Amino acid sequence: MNKIVILDSYVTNPGELSWEAIEKLGSVTIYERTAPNDIIQRCEGADIVITNKCVFTKDIIKTLPSLKCICLLATGYNNIDIEVAIENNVTVCNAVGYSTTSVAQHVFALILKMSNKVSEHSASVHKGAWANSIDWSYRLGNLEELSGKTLGIYGYGTIGKNVAQLGLAFGMNVIATKRNMEGFSYPHVELVTEKELLSKSDYLSLNAALTNENKYFINKVTISQMKSNAVLINTGRGPLINENDLADALRNSKIKGACLDVLCSEPPTEDNPLFGLNNCIITPHVSWATKESRTRLIDIVAGNIRSFINGESLNVVC
Repeated sequence: MNKIVILDSYVTNPGELSWEAIEKLGSVTIYERTAPNDIIQRCEGADIVITNKCVFTKDIIKTLPSLKCICLLATGYNNIDIEVAIENNVTVCNAVGYSTTSVAQHVFALILKMSNKVSEHSASVHKGAWANSIDWSYRLGNLEELSGKTLGIYGYGTIGKNVAQLGLAFGMNVIATKRNMEGFSYPHVELVTEKELLSKSDYLSLNAALTNENKYFINKVTISQMKSNAVLINTGRGPLINENDLADALRNSKIKGACLDVLCSEPPTEDNPLFGLNNCIITPHVSWATKESRTRLIDIVAGNIRSFINGESLNVVC
């Protein structure tokens, strides 16, 4: 029987979901969280290790001779030394597509937060503002329709396409850019250059994977090309944005606002420059985390393990 260890289960499943699909595949030990110094001890003798954020360095992989497969509770695999995994015949599998719907939904939760100010109005009502108003209706600043606004999408992959569909449903003009734009045609979506994307977008959604080339794509230079009333949304990866440059832009009203679900460091330090800015909405990397999404994630990982045990290839990174 395969020995399976889950190193950091809590964020994926704090208790309301079942690990049964994985437990059927071997002898499973589950840890809610694992500190770096505990990884080797907890993985000793394991054939298959499941993790989300635990870092598997060269030394860790080489110290675990029984390890045959690392399955990620995530799509990204930058926390695994892939070259060393290949050298030591360790298969690495990731999970793809589980959060597409949830992330796209969260993009629009953030957009609607900016356009309709729902939470601000509700808070003011609960504090008595409506009960003490001389008018039957009041507004906390301008509200705006999304119809007719331009939604720009940086990274037109699976999630980007879902964001586009929602934008079109709201009557928005949708423009997008992707690394390879040749030979592609998308109904009702205009593919544009990065410069056009920046200059035309009323709402700019970052949905690209992080690469060496696009790290800090949003910086003081690119921000200067954006509309002064633009709103930036990032549900991709934190380092797509230079946080100091964005904080400066928000403080000086160079753009209208930012809505972020990811930051450069997670969890962030208390001195993050974006904290305390009233035109910056930040959620704690939850766009992927609906119950439905996390259920799919566990099912995908179970499928990856089942395929590995059967000698098949499914979502194999290396």
